[in-house]
Amino acid sequence: MDPQQRLVLELAWEALEDAHVRAATLRSTRTGVFVGAMWDDYATLHHRSGLTAISPHTVTGLHRSIIANRVSYFLGLNGPSLTVDSGQSSSLVSVHLACESLRKGESTIALAGGVNLNIVPESALGAAKFGGLSPDGRCFTFDARANGYVRGEGGGIVVLKPLARAVADGDPVYCVIRGSAVNNDGGGDGLTVPLQSGQEQVLRLAYERAGVNPADVGYVELHGTGTKVGDPIEAAALGAVLGTGREPGRPLRVGSAKTNVGHLEGAAGITGLLKAVLSLNHRELPASLNFGTPNPAIPLDRLNLRVQTEHSEWAAEDGRPLLAGVSSFGMGGTNCHIVLASGAAVEAGEGATAGGGAAPTFWPLSAKTASGLRAQAAALLAHTEAPLGLALPDVGWSLATGRTAFEHRAVVVGEVRDDFLRALRELSTGGIDAALTTGRAGPRGELAFLFSGQGSQRAGMGRELAESVPAFASALDEVCAHLDPLLPRPLREVMFAPVGTGEAAELDQTLYTQTSLFAVEVALFRLLESWDITPTC
Repeated sequence: MDPQQRLVLELAWEALEDAHVRAATLRSTRTGVFVGAMWDDYATLHHRSGLTAISPHTVTGLHRSIIANRVSYFLGLNGPSLTVDSGQSSSLVSVHLACESLRKGESTIALAGGVNLNIVPESALGAAKFGGLSPDGRCFTFDARANGYVRGEGGGIVVLKPLARAVADGDPVYCVIRGSAVNNDGGGDGLTVPLQSGQEQVLRLAYERAGVNPADVGYVELHGTGTKVGDPIEAAALGAVLGTGREPGRPLRVGSAKTNVGHLEGAAGITGLLKAVLSLNHRELPASLNFGTPNPAIPLDRLNLRVQTEHSEWAAEDGRPLLAGVSSFGMGGTNCHIVLASGAAVEAGEGATAGGGAAPTFWPLSAKTASGLRAQAAALLAHTEAPLGLALPDVGWSLATGRTAFEHRAVVVGEVRDDFLRALRELSTGGIDAALTTGRAGPRGELAFLFSGQGSQRAGMGRELAESVPAFASALDEVCAHLDPLLPRPLREVMFAPVGTGEAAELDQTLYTQTSLFAVEVALFRLLESWDITPTC
């Protein structure tokens, strides 16, 4: 199997966990998968072994379409599933196609991104013979030393939803994709020479679709390969559309992740997108490296552009959303630009951090193996040790509802942050702790619900749940709305009456005993149902 397939499987799973989406909940849904990739290095390596190495798994192991299709198969997804190859713009075009699929209702959720692994020398030699690689191993984007790019490898996946649905579902929102556009420049002086007018066109179309004034954009993540031909053309197009219409003294800041991690080719666009998304989310702009003297063919002042050479805060103006653009261009002229805006990310308040409350909090962990469980504990320990201001109940909720439960399991029960740090440290090394319980889940049996009969009633039953758990309270309200008109007094007056009062004594009368038990048991059933706990039949 091409390791690009395995990497995308891993990235898709991690992206869903980060989005607090349990993979099993997507089965048989219209979830789309869009992955950009442009090289077949592993196939080249495999074919060196000759005809005798071909097996029943060769086609599915090597075919590029399976990079996306295997994710759909593994998760049981019914939305569109395609591997996109538009050259170096493949992964950003994949995000654009995913957004269009969501807008049309073809997909309800989408996984989008790209992957690029450098496995054999043939692809590197091809890039070198093509003339694209920097001979000194550095990418000097927009700099006078620009002489080519450096190859990078890796991948990235994002989880996309329509904003209204994401907000309704309480999802963490890193940013909002306001609009995007794809075109082909039709060819410059040669097949692989970019054309300024084509890049200007895709920029104008993206901002028109986004409903955004280009002059309001605070940062653009460049395609920025650091080539003598490509950089001046990209700069000129940006200046024409986003730079020259800006106020004097307020240049458009630009940068390229290729100076940090190299050119990920088929995954270059998703790399730039992730950088821009995290910049919006953290309201900070990282430095673009290797910039000293501007390329003499790029008049930054006249174009009203400035290379972001230092790490800085990114403050909003007049309370307006921060806006960013991301560009990615394929060598055959397929251009993509995406417009981003800062989103309403849900953050824990400072008051709900490590101190905890009177009630204990549960953190469940699971893995397919014992060593995997220890690794999960170590990762969560590092996250908990960081000064992030974690709200303990929020972490427990995310672990319980956003992660798949595997065979090897552990649960930490604590009231303050130190309880979790201590127990996780022990779990990560195979130790024991009073706050820690470990075990293995057996085969899942059938589940039945048993409703108790007369005699199990007690004064105040259900009161604490009704006060603290909305799902229980809502179901109880619905039942009481049907029963109260048929009773001498409202049911809750009897159920919730203090012990020793005359109202509480009425709970032992069959009229109130049966109705109260029925109301509480229906509300308990609805509560369990809201947690996806239902009887087998």
